[in-house]
Formats: sequence, C-alpha cells, structure tokens
Amino acid sequence: MRLEGRVAIVTGGGKGLGRAISLAFAREGADVVVAARTDAALKEVASEIEAMGRKSLTVVIDLTDPEQPLKMVNRTLEEFGRIDVLVNNSGIEGPTASVADMDLEGWNQVLAINLTGAMLCAKHVLKNMIPRQSGNIINISSGAGRWGFSLRSPYSVSKWGIISLTQSLAREVGEYGIRVNCIAPGPVEGDRIDRVYQHRSELTGKTIEELMEIDRAKAALHRFVTAEEVAALAVFLASDESSGMTGQTLNCSAGYSMN
Repeated sequence: MRLEGRVAIVTGGGKGLGRAISLAFAREGADVVVAARTDAALKEVASEIEAMGRKSLTVVIDLTDPEQPLKMVNRTLEEFGRIDVLVNNSGIEGPTASVADMDLEGWNQVLAINLTGAMLCAKHVLKNMIPRQSGNIINISSGAGRWGFSLRSPYSVSKWGIISLTQSLAREVGEYGIRVNCIAPGPVEGDRIDRVYQHRSELTGKTIEELMEIDRAKAALHRFVTAEEVAALAVFLASDESSGMTGQTLNCSAGYSMN
C-alpha cells in the first residue's frame, strides 16, 4: 500500500471529490482526518474508512473562521501525533453572476473559503511538517483556475490563486523536504457540477443538458471526469512515486485543458 503509516487531513472530505480522496487514501493505508462543514456526511465517510481497518477522525470546520484551521490541526496532532499529508479540497461554487452584478459578500465568502482557508490550513500544518523535515500538501484547483470563466469570476479567481499559492509554498518549503502540488480537475460528475449548470441555465436561458454538452465537446475524451479519477491522481501525488515533483499543477480534465 502506497500510503501505509501516514496521516492525512482532507478538507471538504464529507462528500464528492473530498470523499473519494479520503476513501482512496484509506485504501492505500493512510489514517484520515476528514474535515467539512456538515457532521452527518463526515461520520458516514469515517465509518467507511474504519471498515477498511484504518483510523479516522472527523472535524467540523468552517473555513470562514480563521481560528478553526488551527483547532483542526491541534485535534489531529492530539489524536495521531503527526501530519504527513494535507489535501486542501474545501471549496464553494459561489455566485453565478457578472462582475457588474457581483455581490461583495458572495465574492468575499468564496475567497475566504477557497483561498484564504487553504492558506491557513497549510500555515498551521507546516508548523508540524517543517521541524520533521517531511510533508506533502496537495491543493485542489480547477480548470477554472487555468483561464477566465464568465459569470463565475470569484470562483475562477480563487482557483487561480490556489495555483500561485502552490508554487509559492513549494519554493518556501522545499528546503525542508516538503512537497506542494496541485490538481486542476475539469468538470467532475456529481451533485456539485449539476448545481453549477443549474445556476448557469437560469442566467443564460440554455438548458442544463445543452450547457453540459457544450463542455463535453470541449474535452478530448468528450466526457467529464469522475471523482475517483481525480482521487487516483491525489494518491499518486501523496505517495513516494511522485517524490521528484513539487510546485506542479496537474490537469485531470478528460482533455478539457491541455497546458
């Protein structure tokens, strides 16, 4: 198993992509701290992890509160004594609106959770990783972090920022043997992307299926990716198989993005 004996934190781990990453890590031997805003979903994931013979800890966290990332890290250290991997996956879709009609509260909330929250989680995890001269941070960006995205500017800006945060952190902590990489998924099948297309449909007048088909056609494989496909890439980045990689952003988009 590629992650045996390691302790990983996965934010946004209660459902969707975070759930898939949490379970994939457990299958590879990691003990997993699953953090998210909703307790019920966390307990379900934790139960699945423990059924695999791994340990799990659930942490309800609101990343708009700057004190909570530190509490999450402290609880992890109390339970496991170390942190080997952090996956910054928490994120919200935010407003679907033009900049001309943008609500400042909605803009600020997206940046607080998607970008500042990731920075704070990394900040506090590094206090454990740096003295140990070991660690691995994986940030989850998006195809929207590769190019401007109409009607979703706060989300796109936050995901561009995650890529820059990845590169900046990689340069700061490489001397301590800590690696920092990033995944930029394309549209991922599931409830979250369905909500995005629902909001976009309401603004554009196009049906959800029309909007989905436009985006499927942009991908070389003519489909969306699955959460499990993205999780497999996260396992690779968390494992020693990627030991020579840091500061990288890898697309997992069915060929939607190729840079």
